[in-house]
Amino acid sequence: MSAVIRTGGKQYRVEVGQHVVIERLVGEAGDTVSFEEVLSTGDGESIEIGTPTLAGVAVHGTIVEQKRSRKILVFRRKRRKNFRRLNGHRQYQTVVEITAIGGDAPKAKKPAAKKAAPAEAAPDAAVETAAPAKTAPAKKAAAKATAPADAAAESAPAKKAPAKKAAPKKADADASADAAAEKPAAKKAPAKKAAAPKKSDDSKAE
Repeated sequence: MSAVIRTGGKQYRVEVGQHVVIERLVGEAGDTVSFEEVLSTGDGESIEIGTPTLAGVAVHGTIVEQKRSRKILVFRRKRRKNFRRLNGHRQYQTVVEITAIGGDAPKAKKPAAKKAAPAEAAPDAAVETAAPAKTAPAKKAAAKATAPADAAAESAPAKKAPAKKAAPKKADADASADAAAEKPAAKKAPAKKAAAPKKSDDSKAE
């Protein structure tokens, strides 16, 4: 029995047990794949053709390997422009072995339910995390209470500092007074003699 499938934008005629090289599919060697786009099926005498695909028919296979095609060279050139470009390319491909043709596509397996043990452990973790959160405000309150006391203790010596500075001022005043007493009294300048009266013109004539 053979079938025509479409995958990767191309069509392939496949038979059971055949190895088909198609465009890359996601998976590893040993994984099962299904092709739901089946265009036609036939066993030699009867042929079924879809419009465009057959409903409820799928082709199943197993991934044999993931590989790359042979290298091809891509050369570009522009005349009189000194333009030359040479690139290589290798296409990713998947080799699939066809195991069955026909039948419904296999349903995806549902993920297994998670165990209840991790769910029970979650509330315990929440309680443990909540306990440190409650103690944190108490520590902050204690720190805030001690902060004003420390500030008051630091400010007290600052107020006493001006009283100590007053003593040197008095000592300076006393020292200046003693120095003034020891200095001799300043000598008074002698009084100037009265100027002699000028002689008049009459006395000169005599």
